[in-house]
Amino acid sequence: MEQYFRIGVITTTHGLAGEVKVYPTTEDSHRFEELKTCFLLEKGGYRPLTIRSCRYFKNLVILGFEEIPSIDEAMLLKQKELYVDREHAIPLEEGEYYLADVIGSTVVDEEGNVLGTLTDYMETSAQLIYKIQTAEGKEFLVPAVDEFVREVHVEEKRMVIRVIPGMVP
Repeated sequence: MEQYFRIGVITTTHGLAGEVKVYPTTEDSHRFEELKTCFLLEKGGYRPLTIRSCRYFKNLVILGFEEIPSIDEAMLLKQKELYVDREHAIPLEEGEYYLADVIGSTVVDEEGNVLGTLTDYMETSAQLIYKIQTAEGKEFLVPAVDEFVREVHVEEKRMVIRVIPGMVP
């Protein structure tokens, strides 16, 4: 299972004191207020950053980090991703799962036929959509709703979906 979950992407700098604007990719953008530490994904792994300030501007979060005191250092963070470790992730309710834990799952139909692998997801204004890639490299989309997603087995990395005509290439 994944140990880190993406919570945002740094878009640009803000001011001269090393603050950055973050586009939140988490369900609850106000969770940044409660975080003391997050992790920056770098080539060598995950670098911990201590949050010193947090405020909001439109749909963005403006964060300041103890380790980033100047705009020069903040400029190097543009387009980098911020993560939280599993311990500090939003707690799950019964029947819920982290999306990062199901990426890579084998997707089968209700008869057990392998359809492909869940490679990604996208959020739309209506609902979450799963991207499935077949063994032949073709892609198809499945709405992440109970009508189509029948079972999710996180530990087994297996998802059972209901297929309708025209869904699978």
